[in-house]
Amino acid sequence: MAAPASVTRKLWAATGRSAILPFATLMLVGLMVIPVPSFVLDMGFIANIMISLAVLMVALNAAKPLDFSSFPTVLLFATLFRLALNVASTRVVLVDGHQGPAAAGHVIESFGNFLIGGDYAVGLFVFGILMVINLVVITKGAGRVSEVSARFTLDAMPGKQMAIDADLNAGLLTPDEAKLRRQEVATEADFYGSMDGASKFVKGDAVAGVLILVINILGGLILGTMSHGLSLSDAASTYIILAIGDALVAQVPALLLSIAAASIVTRVSSPLDLSGQITSQFGSARAWAPVSGILFLLGVVPGMPHFIILSASGVAGFAAWKLSKKKSAETALEVATAEAAAAAPVSPNSIDWNEISDGAALGLELGYGLVSLVDDRKGAPLMARITGIRRQLSRELGFVVPLVRVRDNLSLPPNAYRITVAGVIMGEDEAYPDQLLALDSGDLEGTVDGRAVRDPSFGLEAVWISPDKRGDAIVAGYTVVDPATVVATHLNQVIAAAAADLFGMDEAQRLLDALKEAAPQLVAGLTPQPLALAQIAAACRALLAEGVPLKDFRRIAEAMVDAATMSADAASLVENIRSRIGALIVQTLVPVKMPLPVVTLDAGLESLLAQAVRTSPGAAHPFEPALANKVVAAISEASAPLVNSATRFAIVTSPIARRALARLLKPHLPETPVMSFLEIPDGKAVEVAAVVGGGPTHNGSAGALGARPMETAE
Repeated sequence: MAAPASVTRKLWAATGRSAILPFATLMLVGLMVIPVPSFVLDMGFIANIMISLAVLMVALNAAKPLDFSSFPTVLLFATLFRLALNVASTRVVLVDGHQGPAAAGHVIESFGNFLIGGDYAVGLFVFGILMVINLVVITKGAGRVSEVSARFTLDAMPGKQMAIDADLNAGLLTPDEAKLRRQEVATEADFYGSMDGASKFVKGDAVAGVLILVINILGGLILGTMSHGLSLSDAASTYIILAIGDALVAQVPALLLSIAAASIVTRVSSPLDLSGQITSQFGSARAWAPVSGILFLLGVVPGMPHFIILSASGVAGFAAWKLSKKKSAETALEVATAEAAAAAPVSPNSIDWNEISDGAALGLELGYGLVSLVDDRKGAPLMARITGIRRQLSRELGFVVPLVRVRDNLSLPPNAYRITVAGVIMGEDEAYPDQLLALDSGDLEGTVDGRAVRDPSFGLEAVWISPDKRGDAIVAGYTVVDPATVVATHLNQVIAAAAADLFGMDEAQRLLDALKEAAPQLVAGLTPQPLALAQIAAACRALLAEGVPLKDFRRIAEAMVDAATMSADAASLVENIRSRIGALIVQTLVPVKMPLPVVTLDAGLESLLAQAVRTSPGAAHPFEPALANKVVAAISEASAPLVNSATRFAIVTSPIARRALARLLKPHLPETPVMSFLEIPDGKAVEVAAVVGGGPTHNGSAGALGARPMETAE
C-alpha cells in the first residue's frame, strides 16, 4: 500500500534537514581547497555577517543559557565558515590582487574603501583596535567566565543528583520528573563544559585573523613586486588595502560572535530575556534621580559643555519622573484591586475553602472576651509571649516551631480559649482578661477571695482575683500571674507535649540541609541510602514523642547511620538510636556532676515483662491488663515522692521491654522518661531511688508488686 502524500513529504523534509549539516561541512572543506570566483566570496561574506547577527539576537533573547544549548556547536561551525572564507579570500587576493581592489570581490573592496577611506595605515590601526577589543577584552573575559562556570557546575553536579534522589525517595518527585531533572543537570554540565572549550575557538580565530593579515600583506608584497612587476609602493597600496579589507570583513562577524558568547556565559537564569531583565532592573526612579542631580551639578561647573550635560540631566530627570509616576499608578491599582476584592459581596450560597480547611499546624482560638489580649492598641501582650515561647521551644527542641494562628471564635464562651495542634483540640480552659490568677504555691499564710479554679498548665489550685488584691495575694504566699501568661504557659506546655506532631518531612529536610553545610559526607552517608527522608522523619518524631530533643542533630544523625547498619525496622531503628545517644537523653534530666535518680524493676518483674514482649513482639500493648494495672500502680507509688518533690528521674528497664513499658506509662507519668540499661553512659553516677517488684508496698495497693528504696550506685 502506498504511503500518503503528507507522510512522504514529511519523510523527505526530515531527510533534507538531516542532510543539511553534512552537506554544509563538505562545502566548508571545499571552500578551503577549491578556487571560487569573487561573487561567491561576496555571498559567503554576507552570509557570514547574517549568521553572526542571528546568533547574537538568539543569545540576547535567551532567558537562560540552556535555552541556547546548541551555541557551542554553532560557534564551532560559524568559526570554521569564517576561516574557510579567509582561506578562499587569501587565495583570490594573492592570485588576482594585482588587477586592482575589485579583484577580490565587492565586499572586500567596500570594506577597504568605505571603512578605512582607502588609507591602509588607517586600516591597520582600526584592525589593531578591533583585535584588542575582541582578543584582550571580550574573548579573554568570556573564556575566564566559561572556565569558572564549567568548574563550579561540574563540582555541584553530584550534590544536585543527590538532591534529586532524595526528593524522589521522599515522594516529592515522580520518576518522570526526576528523570527530566537529571537530564537537565547533565545537559547543564555538558553545556558549560562545551562553552569552556568553545571559548578557545573564539580566541584561536582572533589569533588566526592576525596571522592571515600578515600572510596576505607579505605574500602580496612579494608576489606583486616579483611576479607582476609592480613597484613596492603600488604593491603595498593594492595588497595592503585588500588584506585589511579582507581582515575587517572577517573581524566584524568574529566580534559579533564574541559578544554573543560573552552574553551567554555571563547570563543569570531569569524568566525574562536579557533586555527585559536589564529594563526591569534599571526601571527604578531611585536609580535615575541621583543621576540627574549629579549631571546637573556637573553641567553648571564653569568650562563644561553646559548644553550637552544639562540636556542629559534633563533626560535622566524625565526618566525618573516617568518611572516614579508609573510606580505610583501600579501601587494605586494594586490597592484598588485589593479593596475591591475585599469589598466584593460574598454570595450566601458560596462556600470558600478557608471555611473548611485550615493549614496552620498550631492554632489558638479565643472567645470574644479575650480578644483584648491580642489587640495591638493594648500592646498585644499575648502575641509577644507567643513569639518568645516559639523562640525558646525552637532552641530546646532543635527545630523551628511553626507559627501559631490566633483567631477569634464566636462559638466559644466569652472568656474561653482553645489550643489546637494539626486540627486536634489539645487544650482548652478559661481566662479573665481583667483579672489575675493567684496560684497556690503550697506554703500559704492566708487566703484571698475570688473565683476558685485549677491552673490549666499544672493543675494547681488557683484563684482568679481582681487586680486590687494583688498585694494581698503576694503577702499570703500566692504566685500571681496575668491572663496572658496563663494562656501562654498553657500553650507552651501543649506545644512541648505535641512536638512530635509538629515535626514532618519538611522539618527533617531543613535539619539535613543545615547539617549538610557542616558535615556533607555525613548527610551523604545517611540519605537517600540507607535511610529515606520518611524514615528519618519518623525516627525524629519517635524521639520527640519520648522527650528527646533534636538540638544535637549531628550526633543523632551519626547514631542513625550506625543504627541503620543493624536494622531498618522502625521500632528497632529508634531503639538502636537511643542506645547511642544516651548521653544526650541523660543531660536533659540532670546536670553532668549530679547522679541520675532512677526507678528500676526487680529481676523477676523484668523477666515477666520481657517474656510478654517476646510472646507478642508486634503488639502495641503486649502486657496482660491485670499485670499492666499492677505495674502502673507500683511504679506510680514508687515515683510519687520524686514527683512531689519535682525531682527529675528516669525509669530504667531492659532494652527489650523499654518501648512497651514507655507506652504503658506515658498517660500516667508523661514527664518521666523510660530508659534502657544500654542508654545510661558508662561512668554516669546513678542513684536508685526505688526497685519495683519482689515485695508488698506500704499500703498493699499493688498486690504482689511493691517498691523498696535503694542506695546510690556507680
